[in-house]
Amino acid sequence: MHFSDLLDAVRSHPQELSIPAEWGQGRASFGGLIAALQYEAMRAKVPADRPVRSLAITFVGPVEPDVPVSFEVDVLREGKAVSQVLGRAMQKGQVVTLVQGSFGASRPSEVAVTANAAPEMKHWDNCQEMPYIKGVTPEFMRHLAMRWSIGGLPFTGNTSRDMGGWVRLRGEGKDEVVSEAHILALVDAWPPSLLSHLKKPAAGSTLTWTIEFVQPLLALSTLDWCKYLVEIEYAADGYGHAAAKLWSEDGQLIAMSRQTVTIFA
Repeated sequence: MHFSDLLDAVRSHPQELSIPAEWGQGRASFGGLIAALQYEAMRAKVPADRPVRSLAITFVGPVEPDVPVSFEVDVLREGKAVSQVLGRAMQKGQVVTLVQGSFGASRPSEVAVTANAAPEMKHWDNCQEMPYIKGVTPEFMRHLAMRWSIGGLPFTGNTSRDMGGWVRLRGEGKDEVVSEAHILALVDAWPPSLLSHLKKPAAGSTLTWTIEFVQPLLALSTLDWCKYLVEIEYAADGYGHAAAKLWSEDGQLIAMSRQTVTIFA
């Protein structure tokens, strides 16, 4: 089931949607997909002229594959320009994901600060690919293509603070316009950067995630490669804190992300 098919499904039936096992990540479903589906349910409750500015996501518990999930939405407040929205993904009567979103219309301002330049990276054709290997890599990797340019792959003992490269959807079968839902999947596809510090496999997962979008979104296709870079800022006691950015191929900033991750090693 393609990413676009699941987005269509949640738009039609947000109260009962099962995530196929092919989108699995260990015993859970891929977090970037869950966030994207909850965002789509929230987007439907907000005026179209108010794009999403930021999302604060808490993964309360694992979303089991092939078990119905309900994506609930409460509009907390609608001001003159900003809507504050709360989303809850529910499974078996329990909250599994919480998303608080701020949607805001553009307004006149004298303040304008350009983004810092994107990092230089080798062309994706010259970067190491993280292949989908059934039983080895997460199942959802069959749907996303990733090419490493900076730092190391998970469990290689590479202690760099930075990790990144190129990412896009694969296997969608058609060229589509990239939305915020796609960006959520592209950013969260990357494993916790702390995993590259380990020399043998261990579990790691995102605890909390905030992401901010540059609006208006660039006109990108799902066939376009995007550039990603994450920096580990601090890690101890089984938790790590990292900041990341996503750019277009030509270096235009798309989104800014922060995650608190747990590492079981």
